Amino acid sequence: MRQLLFFSNNKNKIIEIKKIFNKFNLELITLNDLNISEEPKENGQTFEKNAKIKSDYGFNKTGIPCFADDSGICIESLNWKPGVLSKRFLNNFKSNEVCFDSIIKSTKKNSKQNAYFKTSISLTVKENQNVIFNGKIDGKISEKAKGRYGFGYDPIFVPKNYNKTLAELNTKEKNEISHRSIAVTKLINFLIN
Repeated sequence: MRQLLFFSNNKNKIIEIKKIFNKFNLELITLNDLNISEEPKENGQTFEKNAKIKSDYGFNKTGIPCFADDSGICIESLNWKPGVLSKRFLNNFKSNEVCFDSIIKSTKKNSKQNAYFKTSISLTVKENQNVIFNGKIDGKISEKAKGRYGFGYDPIFVPKNYNKTLAELNTKEKNEISHRSIAVTKLINFLIN
């Protein structure tokens, strides 16, 4: 199978996605392998749009078929935000802990615990030709931040039918259910068929 570029500088995402790809014997290249560090502005209003901005950019820059993901958490007590602004929202706080406390307080105050993670992956194989794959996982905000695995909002997200946060699941367990692995699996099925 030819090479495929994963357009991301997020080390955690790269580890997660490489593990899924290993099972299928597909060669994955990262920006690090090509010494590319610049990224385009993600100014889309949707996960799909932001993923497309990145996969188009990667393809146009390297000529290698490229995919990128955009993910975020949508929280009922915050009117289903921060969504596409999840990373910025987290970075606006002094620390992740302060952000998590704020979200948990808002959840308790509004008695609205529901939340979901969404991932959109865009695959660019030719100029202006994209295929989009979505993954979503429903759940709720936990009573307190727990777990040392994962990254981002994982410590406060309890997937539906689980009593642990995503951060309490190891990478293998998380990859069995996560929004990202659902989207990546759709991508891989598309590539190998």
